[in-house]
Amino acid sequence: MAQEARSVRELPRRLWPGPRGPGAEEQHLLSSLAAAQALANVIRPCYGPYGLQKLLVTAKGETVFTGYATAILGALQLQHPAARLLREAALGQAEHSGDGVAFVVLLAEALLAQADLLLRAGLPRAQLREAYAAATAETLALLPSLAIRSLGPLEDPFWALYSVMNTHTLSQAGYLAKLVAQVCWEAKELDGTFHRERVGVCALQGGQLEDSCLLPGLAVPGKPCGQVTVVLSGARVALFACPFGLPSPNAPAKARLSSTAELIRFRKGSEQLFEKQLAQLATAGVNVVVVCGEIEEKPLAQANKYNIMVIQVKSPRELAGLSEVLGTPVMHYLVPPLEPGKCQGVYRQELREGLAVVFEWEPRGTPALSVVLRGPTKAGLREAEQAVYHGIDAYFQLCQDPRLLPGAGATEMALAKRLSDRGTALEGLQGPVLLAFAQALRSLPATLAENAGLASSQVMADVSAAHQAGHFLAGVGVEGMIDVAQEGVWDTLGAKAQGLQAVADVVLELVTVDEIVMAKESPWSQQDLNPDDKKTKGHPSPVQTHK
Repeated sequence: MAQEARSVRELPRRLWPGPRGPGAEEQHLLSSLAAAQALANVIRPCYGPYGLQKLLVTAKGETVFTGYATAILGALQLQHPAARLLREAALGQAEHSGDGVAFVVLLAEALLAQADLLLRAGLPRAQLREAYAAATAETLALLPSLAIRSLGPLEDPFWALYSVMNTHTLSQAGYLAKLVAQVCWEAKELDGTFHRERVGVCALQGGQLEDSCLLPGLAVPGKPCGQVTVVLSGARVALFACPFGLPSPNAPAKARLSSTAELIRFRKGSEQLFEKQLAQLATAGVNVVVVCGEIEEKPLAQANKYNIMVIQVKSPRELAGLSEVLGTPVMHYLVPPLEPGKCQGVYRQELREGLAVVFEWEPRGTPALSVVLRGPTKAGLREAEQAVYHGIDAYFQLCQDPRLLPGAGATEMALAKRLSDRGTALEGLQGPVLLAFAQALRSLPATLAENAGLASSQVMADVSAAHQAGHFLAGVGVEGMIDVAQEGVWDTLGAKAQGLQAVADVVLELVTVDEIVMAKESPWSQQDLNPDDKKTKGHPSPVQTHK
């Protein structure tokens, strides 16, 4: 390790043997490095199973207690374009793999910091980009050789999902992993394919986490609002992201009513229009309506006459899940869809203090199952829900590629060793770049050690010595160095490879940026909105540059 560290310190002399002129450092600084470091400093304390939590206050004033990087990045209001670009790459990783969001942010920041050193040493940006691309390709080529476990097609996935779901310490992580393993196994098709959208997660406040259970069909938190509370067979479902009621006379973009007679005519016309809309729904065969919006009493009474079951849900996410499984679109107006969703039956399900609505199919063709989570607090439910989604995404990745990598930083350390060995032996520009890449990879297990409250330098020395001796399963645990195979700590190969590619894409874009140009809001557009404003002199330039 001392030899590798000495090679990294000698990196500037290898690239720039002569003295640097005054102002050279300022000329080669990355303009995006400070923004990436600020974003990484927010995420770094939450990385790993022993990371800390954040108490977020969203733009809507909601208080969220979480340690998941996806939720934290989504709540941040970022101004710097480089930080936004890095967040987009990380959230894209979450959408594709469900894992590795913090990995993308932290590794990208470390690679940019190493790139800044290389630029100060005199390496041109074009050559740096080319060398980074080559180092990324070599790293991705080395990654499959580190996979030593694989999930069999008939094997219980609990052992693999437990490690992935225990990203943050959960007192009932084992219980949740068993639920997810069971629901994923039962939802898998006969040909081995697995569709994430066919596993629902329904979080109901109340009870304890041990009261969580599985339900056939797709369960959503909601309530039937009318007299019709069950459809036993032949359910035809329409989804609406709009209020279920009469138009308001005070709604925006509506003509104001100047007399009582006009108000009466407006009300009567609205009732006739709504009656016509309900008749169209009934004619189309719709007997179940799911609404994410307000529901009025009088329109609800009219729906009862047509034997239409009206269900109210609180979140658009429930509508999106139902739309995916039922195969019907979410409508923004009370008009029947071209093809209503079909299922066997819809009914309410009482779970102690909680209430859910279940959409059920025939037993032989059930396309959906649900994990119903219970908990006394919203924060605990949110954490459990994130862990369940994390496990579902991991199982989806394992169905695509069943190979598993050593976790707890062991994969990063193994890659760093191989890149360092090759970089030390190479002459020219590629050698120092490989050493820089290895140094960036080592920063991730070092962060794991810091978040676990360990002496990072001592733990990293022990782990590095083990890898130098050929023990590439050495990782970082709560008490120091561990054998990840004995502890059962694994990462999915697909998510890790996707994360490395996402990091490479965003870093290769940012290393060649020497200046950030931000366009101001045009003052002439403001003048168009205010025709009475005659102040047209002294307009500032519509383009602002930041070094």
